[in-house]
Amino acid sequence: MNKVLLILKREYLTRVKKKSFIVMTILGPILLAALFIVPVYIAEMEGSNKVVGVIDETNIFWHGFKNTDNIQFLKLDTDIETAKKDIENNDLYAVLYIPKTELSVPQSAKLYSTGQPNIVVKGYIKGVMRKEVEALKLQASGVDPNILKSIKTSINLLTIKINKAGEEKQSSTELSMAIGFIGGFIIYIFIFMYGALVMRGVIEEKVNRIVEVIVSSVKPFQLMMGKIVGVALVGLTQFALWVIFTLIIVSGFLSVYSTDISKFKQSQLQMQTENIVPMEDMSQESNVNESVIAVFESIQSINFPVMIGSFLFFFLGGYLLYASLFAAIGAAVDSETDTQQFMLPVTIPLILSLVLAQVIITNPDGPIAFWLSIIPLTSPIIMMIRIPFGVPFIDLFLSFTLLILGFIGSTWIAAKIYRTGILIYGKKVNYQELWKWLKYKN
Repeated sequence: MNKVLLILKREYLTRVKKKSFIVMTILGPILLAALFIVPVYIAEMEGSNKVVGVIDETNIFWHGFKNTDNIQFLKLDTDIETAKKDIENNDLYAVLYIPKTELSVPQSAKLYSTGQPNIVVKGYIKGVMRKEVEALKLQASGVDPNILKSIKTSINLLTIKINKAGEEKQSSTELSMAIGFIGGFIIYIFIFMYGALVMRGVIEEKVNRIVEVIVSSVKPFQLMMGKIVGVALVGLTQFALWVIFTLIIVSGFLSVYSTDISKFKQSQLQMQTENIVPMEDMSQESNVNESVIAVFESIQSINFPVMIGSFLFFFLGGYLLYASLFAAIGAAVDSETDTQQFMLPVTIPLILSLVLAQVIITNPDGPIAFWLSIIPLTSPIIMMIRIPFGVPFIDLFLSFTLLILGFIGSTWIAAKIYRTGILIYGKKVNYQELWKWLKYKN
């Protein structure tokens, strides 16, 4: 046990002191935070006031364009050719041209600008024109618009889960889908990232002949276990630092720009509710409020201790299982270019898990979801997708147990390959050769 701890300590300290670890630990949170900050910042910048010139030859739509916090409409009395030439001179964001038609109400218009028009501006204009055309058509058909408004109904479908004790809890299928898929995808990324790190480390030690000195005093299983667990701790350390630093960066950004962001969100919400998606009656507003409340109740219904605990377990278990297989591949080859023939069979279960995620989300209690969440090679991702929907503890226990046994078994197999492979140089290894190594007696 002491030898395993020594190897573990060496692997951990050697890797956390590398420049690549330090650089990625710093860059990782910045990149992750940028995924949140950049879209918000760009959206805020795009939310600056834009002046749109309007040439309405029909005189039907002009009165419908109301100024908002971000869009201002200016009626132009010039012809369209002159207006197009004067877009930049008049500091206009765009020019909207609604031509007059002889036979029917116009259902198309042209928006001229020097750049690509903002999708929010386009949506606002289309929403206003659509409402005006619909009102004219209803009037021509002799239908009272108020009657049509009165029959519009918005259905709010709430999902309630009832446990064996008869307790009711609000739930959200969409929220469960998002949480499960994100958790599974993170595990997928980190298994590949740190599994490949173990494989490269084994190849490097094999090429440098360092491992020949180490195996003279340490059993292959002990060496493999110490190496895999040591890199696992490196991964957990980096992951924890990423989470902490990302939260600090995002929280700092929100605290500095919280006022600007809230104003922008309010203006966008006002634009959508008043123009793009008009709310015709109080019942629709009530349904929106109920939906917001339902989302918060659904978040509260999720068993976060189970989610976090399961994520950490499957994060570690999945990594340990695949890291041992990656280490075996590293021991069997002399360079990374020779790993491709062995990588495909190992990575197929991981890729299959991600491909079948949609099937699992559609039927999380089905036989395919059950068996894939039990089999160790696919359980780290599939079980994480199932857990937000509610999984029996017997399924969790069975998955945990088989994953632990799978890790021990894969480490034993990797150690058998490692024991022979690390001493072989310059030979192309195939599957038949690996099978012989596995049958060698200690």
